[in-house]
Amino acid sequence: MIDDTDRAIIEQLQTDGRMPYSQLGQVVGLSDAAARQRVNRLTANGVIDIVAVTDPKRVGMAFSAMLGVTVSGDARKVAAEIGALDHAVYVIMTTGRYDVLAEVVSASSEVFVDVVDAVRAIEGVGRVEVMTYLDVTKQTYDWGVAEGPGR
Repeated sequence: MIDDTDRAIIEQLQTDGRMPYSQLGQVVGLSDAAARQRVNRLTANGVIDIVAVTDPKRVGMAFSAMLGVTVSGDARKVAAEIGALDHAVYVIMTTGRYDVLAEVVSASSEVFVDVVDAVRAIEGVGRVEVMTYLDVTKQTYDWGVAEGPGR
């Protein structure tokens, strides 16, 4: 579990993932070393990842889409196999119309078609609906963790 200090650290890092530990510690009321230890623990425990987020179009990925996948059988197995594909960057199991949603990015239409065909070929995949991205209107990573559960 995370505590209020962890939530404050996460909130700050969601705003600026490159914030120096000296500044982070000062904002959340910890020493530099304690802030570094907390960040390292949050990272080691898989609570956070600190990464550079790119705009796929600006780094040469001409094709971005969400694939809505219906599954007959084990959705976990299908999700894992889709997740193993190089160009699948986000894979979730869901309820409702689709069993699995997968975000796919590629630099060329040929690669994009190959990825969609690879998804269709996975045992248990029934239907794949391709929803091509026309534009990204909003992309955020501050999911209110600082608010805490039930707050």
